[in-house]
Amino acid sequence: MAIPRLTADDVACWVLKTGADVAELAGAPEGEAVPLARCVHPTYRLGLVRPGQPVLLWRSGRQAGVRAVGQVLAAPAGGAVRVALRRLAEPVPRADLLADARFRAAEVVRVPMGANPSYLTAVQLAAVAERLAPAAGWPSPGGAGAAVP
Repeated sequence: MAIPRLTADDVACWVLKTGADVAELAGAPEGEAVPLARCVHPTYRLGLVRPGQPVLLWRSGRQAGVRAVGQVLAAPAGGAVRVALRRLAEPVPRADLLADARFRAAEVVRVPMGANPSYLTAVQLAAVAERLAPAAGWPSPGGAGAAVP
């Protein structure tokens, strides 16, 4: 059985996974976007990644959940994608997201060992956005796909 390929219409947000907190974000002032290069696996998905698309940083493991939000800065090149990420003052825990039926089927939950990048649908992104502190400013519920200033 063939696994269906993603299309641009399937992706409301890219997800980049990490096993630990990102040191470059730890020292950044709250709300400040930090430009970073994150490793990505060379697949057809990289052809769908565009500057301005929303991206979130997902920490895996015991402390799993959303740690930072931002946007893609440049198309992937050389095995990495350039993004600007803002650390969340209050991470969104995996357990909180799993309590929402809209999020339970997210690829990052179904295939936790999958390579970067992963993705969220518009419905899954709405479940995350509703749990972000208003100060996160990204994206507003119903505003999936909105660029981060």
